[in-house]
Amino acid sequence: MTLVPSIGRELSNPPSDGISNLRFSNSSDHLLVSSWDKSVRLYDAKADDSMRGEFKHGGAVLDCCFHDEYSGFSASADHKVRRIDFNAGKEDILGTHDEPVRCVEYSYAAGQVITGSWDKTVKCWDPRAASGPERSQIGTYKQPERVNSLSLVGNHLVVATAGRHVNIYDLRNMAQPEQRRESSLKYQTRCVRCYPNGTGYALSSVEGRVSMEFFDLSEAAQAKNYGTFATGGCDGFVNVWDGNNKKRLYQYSKYPTSIAALSFSRDGGLLAVASSYTFEEGDKPHEPDAIFVRNVNEVEVKPKPKVYPNPPA
Repeated sequence: MTLVPSIGRELSNPPSDGISNLRFSNSSDHLLVSSWDKSVRLYDAKADDSMRGEFKHGGAVLDCCFHDEYSGFSASADHKVRRIDFNAGKEDILGTHDEPVRCVEYSYAAGQVITGSWDKTVKCWDPRAASGPERSQIGTYKQPERVNSLSLVGNHLVVATAGRHVNIYDLRNMAQPEQRRESSLKYQTRCVRCYPNGTGYALSSVEGRVSMEFFDLSEAAQAKNYGTFATGGCDGFVNVWDGNNKKRLYQYSKYPTSIAALSFSRDGGLLAVASSYTFEEGDKPHEPDAIFVRNVNEVEVKPKPKVYPNPPA
């Protein structure tokens, strides 16, 4: 692990090709990383010899998520959804899609794995069932276009597809979306992430804009606070924003290349940054892929109090 104070600690043994996603565990400082080099890797973000294990798949791994501290699930371009166990050193096929699997989430509320694919479907799986799609698949739900991203909070599932479609489901009743929306952003959705407090979600698009949305469409709900959040761009910068005042709170020093993914640790004290060229300018020479972990200071993420002028005497 190399220490670069301005951008954080660089983890050893990074993937050899583009990093598709990284995520902190909800119960530790373990970090799960998926890559176009067909690997899923487990790291200890605080250890010098940080890599704890690796699985190789039959195609690029486009997403990953934790189940518990040492196990999780992966979404692969070979159309397969896998369950991976680093402690036991084994994996099995949970199910398949007809096209590459773009994203995967595990719902602690429902005890289900949810996957989104370029075959224009979302599928739900029961990981407690015996191996094989015939046993573990709960349901298949058609989408208007290819699934680009999905996110969960409580029983809310938000699915963002090509064509700027957004479908919002209740996991307890997946027959139909609770809401069908269109992104308020002009260009293709890149990522969707639900607010931790369960009130809504943030959408980002390929041109670098972010939209903050609430599940409740009433005027009272729309007046609620957003909180703070972080974004990473193809320019190599990570910015922290005050969503309420729509102002940037902090900008970290520039990373070697594009920011492919970000993840905060469970307590918000660490930020993992995937510095990985995303081919926004085509195939060209670029810096090697790298994973950095930096400490988050309160001054970087705490909104500044408003200063009101003194009332006239």
